[in-house]
Amino acid sequence: MGIRDYFKRSTEPQPTATSNTVGYFMKSDIESAIVGGYTKLSDSPEVTTAINTVADLVSNMTIQLMKNSEKGDTRVKNELSRLVDIAPNAYQTRKSFIFWIVKSMMLNGDAVVMPITRSGAIKELRPLPASKIRFYYDADDEFNYAIRYKNKNYTPEDLLHFVLNPDENLAFMGTSYKVNLNDVTHNLKQASATKRSFMSSEYMPSLVMMVDSDADLDEDEREKFEEKYLKRKDKNKPLLLPDGLVKFETIKPLTLEDLAIHESVKVDKETVASILGIPSFVLGVGTYSKDEWNNFINTKIMSIAQIIQQTLNKLIVEPDMYFTFNPRSLYNYSLVEQVNAITALVKVNTLRRNEGRNWLGLAPDSEMDDLIVLENYLLQQDLSKQGKLNNDVEIDDEKGGE
Repeated sequence: MGIRDYFKRSTEPQPTATSNTVGYFMKSDIESAIVGGYTKLSDSPEVTTAINTVADLVSNMTIQLMKNSEKGDTRVKNELSRLVDIAPNAYQTRKSFIFWIVKSMMLNGDAVVMPITRSGAIKELRPLPASKIRFYYDADDEFNYAIRYKNKNYTPEDLLHFVLNPDENLAFMGTSYKVNLNDVTHNLKQASATKRSFMSSEYMPSLVMMVDSDADLDEDEREKFEEKYLKRKDKNKPLLLPDGLVKFETIKPLTLEDLAIHESVKVDKETVASILGIPSFVLGVGTYSKDEWNNFINTKIMSIAQIIQQTLNKLIVEPDMYFTFNPRSLYNYSLVEQVNAITALVKVNTLRRNEGRNWLGLAPDSEMDDLIVLENYLLQQDLSKQGKLNNDVEIDDEKGGE
């Protein structure tokens, strides 16, 4: 198939950083100057766990190149499909490549990939680091924008620009979850610091001794008193003290439950899960639900997959071809449920048994390529040979003759 030559530099003038051009940074260069209390999304364990879960699931799906036909879409296998689904570049597999795209989009709002061409054909898809990407757009025409990488401007047609949550003012730019998660990530960071400080605190005694004394005891006097009255050579023997000299009281130290740390962390984790669109049990809150998991695959995972596959379609020149992810392996179905579904489809002549074996990860069997129907599983071309049907026809003919 031919591939659209998107990636040769255009002869048309490109936007440059002039007085009429506005710069838009993909990643801030002044993080070191931000006031104290700022927490990056990548520094939050809860946010990182959620993003990595989404990226892991999306990158687990195979990417198929499909072609429209009158009898339904069929899969195409060629150099382009192999490039995207198996070896996008010399350093990454499909898994790590898609994982990077998803993670970059969720942390920064955008991910940029540079296609490398040789002799007019795409040979490599190279991810560009967010720290080296800048966006510039014309103040009079926001859609006239350029992507700057290593002091060189590229038009949007030169690169693959993956956009998550388009900005309301700059529709070509993506927005991350930084603003929405700013407060909750700060709260989670503060809760973690409070817990760490609380657990390492030395001021958690469970026993208090009140000494009958009119004067304050300094540290040396306390140690002398402890050596004299509160320590014995045999630790199993009881203490013998003058009556009224010391009064013992036990106290219950504060716990994390008393400080309501657990409740606040639980609420914040649920908030993170809600904003990122993942089930809360992924972050350890609540109980697992198969229906909730499958709905998560249908909504959030496939929504991000749509962004990626539709952007990858820029690599295709034929109007009847497109990329699509295959999510079937991500759904939580038991082996029994899969077998029952395959059996039902085979019975109604919708699925070949070898296709069903492929669902289960089994090798094809040369004797299971034929379509079978009815309760006795005859071949389709042998339906007219059933003795039962032939007998019924003869009986009807006899009755009609009478």
